[in-house]
Amino acid sequence: MSQNNDMSGDKMTGGENRSTPVDANDRTAAELVAERESNGTLYEHPVPDPGLEEHIERYSDAEPKVGDDIAKQITGMFIAAPVLAIAFIVIYFAVPDVTEGGPMVDFGPIQTPAAHLGMGLTLGAAVLLIGLGAVQWARMLMNDEELIEERHPARSSEEDRKATMAEVDKGIADSGISRRGLMGRALGGAIGVVAVAPLVTLADLGPWPTPSRRAETIERTLFHLATPEKPVRLVNDVTYTPIKASDMEIGQLINAQPENLAELKGTEPAERPEELKKFSYMNEKSKSAIIIVRMDPNSIRVPERRSSWHVGGIMCYSKICTHVGCPISLWEQQTHHLLCPCHQSTFDLGDSGKVVFGPAARALPQLPITVDDEGYLIATSDFEIPVGPSYPERKQHIHDKGE
Repeated sequence: MSQNNDMSGDKMTGGENRSTPVDANDRTAAELVAERESNGTLYEHPVPDPGLEEHIERYSDAEPKVGDDIAKQITGMFIAAPVLAIAFIVIYFAVPDVTEGGPMVDFGPIQTPAAHLGMGLTLGAAVLLIGLGAVQWARMLMNDEELIEERHPARSSEEDRKATMAEVDKGIADSGISRRGLMGRALGGAIGVVAVAPLVTLADLGPWPTPSRRAETIERTLFHLATPEKPVRLVNDVTYTPIKASDMEIGQLINAQPENLAELKGTEPAERPEELKKFSYMNEKSKSAIIIVRMDPNSIRVPERRSSWHVGGIMCYSKICTHVGCPISLWEQQTHHLLCPCHQSTFDLGDSGKVVFGPAARALPQLPITVDDEGYLIATSDFEIPVGPSYPERKQHIHDKGE
């Protein structure tokens, strides 16, 4: 027992010894600060302050002629910028858009209207020149002396306001703008003219999208050129091969386009037939994209008014989702459902393209089709309702719901 007591006593003694440093360090922050102030260690830094590095004079400062040459270069950039901005405005008005017979620039697989390319290059170069000139000004002409300024309390006293204005005046003096007034005025003019140039494009907000204007543009596809006397064949959207009804199997889906779209690809407006001169390839491709599916006629529902719109269960629908315009072709053969991968809108192609799930509010537009004498699928009219996403001004139709 005595041995156990001794051990307990040792343990207690050891515990007391170990707790002694804790008691010694149990001091307030104020006491610690006072102690470090008394021995001069309060403001010590782990690493000595190296101070400022030796200032190396720039070549443009050592040689005034070099500085003047750089100033001329910068001024030239600032003068060229508004010239390019004016060129942007000229191109905007002088070069017609492709919808008005304007030229196209061909970069192999990519085509772009010449007007868009010219406006992009001129305005982009104008902004670039202003940026390069400003950077060159700061790097080569502005004062580059390093300064050390002690921190002081931030308060809006009279002395602070005077000091601030003195710094502003010093900054103006350091920029050299007082000695090179032409360069400063060139910068102001460049920024002003280049900023005004994009405002000209606000004219593209018109004309006002009246129902008749929309019917002639965004609500019309290339199929509007199809007539019973001059039908348009449906072709594969990659190979442009005409699609024969007898070649399609039940459950098959084909991505397709109107045959006359091929006449827009890679051609200038002057090379096209008269009725296609005002159309743009990319615009019409996006609106005229279609899917063709074949289903068992006994497993689908066809309204009486649409009884002549299909060929033995072969139906044609717009490929553009009526929610926000995504292209869709995820086809469920057993259920006849078409799924949009963007927001999961689901359309029943076996029931006039009605919406069965998701945020889409309108049925998928169906294109009336038939076959020609050779058995190829053709269209003799446009969609009865506009293709593409919904928008507030869009005219409502009774068969938007697939009726």
